[in-house]
Amino acid sequence: MMALECLRKPQSSPARVSCSAGICLLSVMSLIGLTGCSPGNKSPTSSDSTATNAGAAQPSEAGIEKLKPAPGTGNVQGKVFYNSKPAENIEVRLCETFSRFLSGCSGQTYTARTGADGVYVITNVSPKTYEALTARVFETNRYVFATSGIAGISAANYDVTADKTLFVPITNLFKSDLRTLNPKAAAKVSQGVELKWEAYPDAAYYKLSVFAEDASVTSPYINERVEATSIALDKPLQKGIYRWQVEAFNKDDRKLAESADDIKFTVSE
Repeated sequence: MMALECLRKPQSSPARVSCSAGICLLSVMSLIGLTGCSPGNKSPTSSDSTATNAGAAQPSEAGIEKLKPAPGTGNVQGKVFYNSKPAENIEVRLCETFSRFLSGCSGQTYTARTGADGVYVITNVSPKTYEALTARVFETNRYVFATSGIAGISAANYDVTADKTLFVPITNLFKSDLRTLNPKAAAKVSQGVELKWEAYPDAAYYKLSVFAEDASVTSPYINERVEATSIALDKPLQKGIYRWQVEAFNKDDRKLAESADDIKFTVSE
């Protein structure tokens, strides 16, 4: 179930990273050599995770070892879910070193895939501290990884001990295929514009955020809960350029998907 790789991704243009609820999604399209490691899901401590936040890693379970570690090595065991259900055949990587904005995984890298129950076991791991654990979003070129620390800047470390299994929190995947409808990118709009998007399968509600390009401007729409697939912006926006994004959540408050994070519009009056 485990394959050992020593891969290093060249540092080229920065990868795109978006974060939500202690989990980051990274696209590696801008990185050279996609066969290398790519950032994914890392398990924070229980204080870094919130079970009610979609996309966040859940607290570690006192699991039962599926495999005993080989003498002198350790195992890493966890689960990957999507839409509150086990996600099968998901690639998980343990990264010796990790750069969330440049090369992703590098150094000694261990790989495993989840079974039908969503469980993975990374075996024969050399005892040391690893900088990240990544989970691929199905067969896309995107990976999720949990964050820790102030503002979620850092990826959590994983301390692997000889002859022991490290149980890590459940990882909840989310996709990046929610489609927005209105306004289109680069559109010029007036006050009260209606934002629209396509309904997402199994979504119970959405969260809308509108970000001002001018850092001195405070947007009145950050993580605004919306039950429908549209919302009229009845709170005044200052003239200027804004970026908007929508996230879909299921009935268990698990994040299912997000829209592109680079759709901008201009409030002209």
